[in-house]
Amino acid sequence: MSDHNETANRLAREREAVEKIYQAFSLQNPDLLDEAVTPDWQDIPLAPGQAAGPQGLKPIIRSFIAAFPDVQIVVQDLMQLPGKIAVRAEITGTHQGTFMGMEATGKFVRIRLHEMHELNGERVTKTWHMEDWFGLFMQLGQSPSLS
Repeated sequence: MSDHNETANRLAREREAVEKIYQAFSLQNPDLLDEAVTPDWQDIPLAPGQAAGPQGLKPIIRSFIAAFPDVQIVVQDLMQLPGKIAVRAEITGTHQGTFMGMEATGKFVRIRLHEMHELNGERVTKTWHMEDWFGLFMQLGQSPSLS
């Protein structure tokens, strides 16, 4: 196989792994993380109370799905090199359950998401992410208690 074909196959495998992370939310299947990330995957920064690795993110996905049962994550931009993928995406959903201590508002929201992923040719090994939580709080007209 040529170097070009090997690189193209790697890029396709890595893109599929990253897309599975978002599908874990949109398809309401947190176990897709096991196909997307390594067992020692680093999620940076961890949410308050989040354990490390894929097992630490699964309860967060479940709580997000409970609060926003129609959650969808749409990738708007994806830039890729072998071993690195940058994503600009949007999370949407209707706030129908408690989230971060905030009672359901019934409001449809859009949350901006930016992520940088490192990959090993098959799965994601490290993710740096930033969500626009302040924008979410503005849309909901409330913010979680800081105490």
